[in-house]
Amino acid sequence: MRKTALVLGLLAAVAAWPMAQAALTAYKGTLSGATEVPPVTTAGKGTAAVNVDTATKQASWRVDYSGLSGPATAAHIHCGAAAGANSGVAVALGAGPTAASPMSGSGAMTDAQLADLAAGKCYVNIHTDANKGGELRAQLAP
Repeated sequence: MRKTALVLGLLAAVAAWPMAQAALTAYKGTLSGATEVPPVTTAGKGTAAVNVDTATKQASWRVDYSGLSGPATAAHIHCGAAAGANSGVAVALGAGPTAASPMSGSGAMTDAQLADLAAGKCYVNIHTDANKGGELRAQLAP
């Protein structure tokens, strides 16, 4: 009886180990044209939510927006720039029809991108034909 209880206890501990190691961090931001660099005048607005499992380096996202000047042509997470600066694409969220609101999906991030995200140096950007550099932007923060 004691051996059975010991074995069951060890199996439960081993099964729980991966869950104990996973660290899920949630980031969010409010999409607006005012936070674009340079700022954009638009009726568009929205929200971005990004959840990151630091153990697997997988990000999942949901982006909701409305009021754009036209259909979204692309959407990305950019990393390497604090608010007020621009940087390159880190993770593609959608393009053309797959950039329509609401957008959700998942993808991998590198260690450098995760470090930028934790440091507040990543943002979500929604692009349109009228605003090729971006019509809506949300700096991501925990």
